[in-house]
Amino acid sequence: MNNRAALYAQAIRGPIVLIAIGVLFAVHQAGILPFSRTWPLLIIVFGVMKLIERWNAPPRPAHTAPPPYPPGAQGGPRP
Repeated sequence: MNNRAALYAQAIRGPIVLIAIGVLFAVHQAGILPFSRTWPLLIIVFGVMKLIERWNAPPRPAHTAPPPYPPGAQGGPRP
């Protein structure tokens, strides 16, 4: 699970969604299923691609509070 895999997943999201749209329109044109019944698959494909991106993304560092400044230090509170 490295940054390269996350970038790859993000890069292929657009082409995969376009391929899914093309397949759904082809199924519609063939008379198998109307597009009005198959469009939710686009949401599913988009969601799966986002899950893959999140799964391969590098972990975020934990948010920590900045250390307190001693009185009178540069940028710290003044007495």
